[in-house]
Amino acid sequence: MGRKFFVGGNWKCNGTTEDVKKIVSTLNAGELPSTDIVEVVVSPPFVFLTSVKSELRPEIQVAAQNCWVKKGGAFTGEVSAEMLVNLGVPWVILGHSERRALLHETNEFVGDKVAYALSQGLKVIACVGETLEQREAGTTMEVVAAQTKAIADKISSWDNVVLAYEPVWAIGTGKVASPAQAQEVHAGLRKWFEENISADVAATTRIIYGGSVSGSNCKELGGQPDVDGFLVGGASLKPEFIDIIKAAEVKCA
Repeated sequence: MGRKFFVGGNWKCNGTTEDVKKIVSTLNAGELPSTDIVEVVVSPPFVFLTSVKSELRPEIQVAAQNCWVKKGGAFTGEVSAEMLVNLGVPWVILGHSERRALLHETNEFVGDKVAYALSQGLKVIACVGETLEQREAGTTMEVVAAQTKAIADKISSWDNVVLAYEPVWAIGTGKVASPAQAQEVHAGLRKWFEENISADVAATTRIIYGGSVSGSNCKELGGQPDVDGFLVGGASLKPEFIDIIKAAEVKCA
């Protein structure tokens, strides 16, 4: 059995109660490939997590967009991994470039967050990716390897981790890594796993692509041998998200 295609929808800091109802009804009415072919997870803002979870069709799971680095307590404004588990939320996104850049989350801090979330029973979508300056300087692999190593140093199993490669220069910009660029980094990450963790982790860990994924480019991106799915931003709020989920079928062709 190969790696099951994975499509995540990161709603970011968007939506009203009405918007969320519309998105949920679109997803509930959509014709999706079977769960044997694709795993789908959507990540609404914290305030909508429970309503989305209860109203969404059961084969689509939910993820939080972040959680705190350790047990809850006197950390105003934070949400703990334990709270997410208590709500029955199975997934969390950690290390997103927006949080790395705007909130100065370091590689080590992200590694600690991933380790703590896993220890509490959550599954993690862990994000890595380079800036435009880093790509132009030719240090892409160095950057994403360091980000991945900071996670690997803190965890003992990759079974419940999906790695999301998101070139920062492609997020929300309309620029998208070409299928060849995405494949090159995904293959490089897989090689890093093989050389630094194990051949088994390299073969089984899903590495998904994020960065201006749309209905028009998803099939070509999804057809790359080391691209195991997507983490979708803006397009996950639109009906075309259904088309992006259907791109999983390219792996069956």
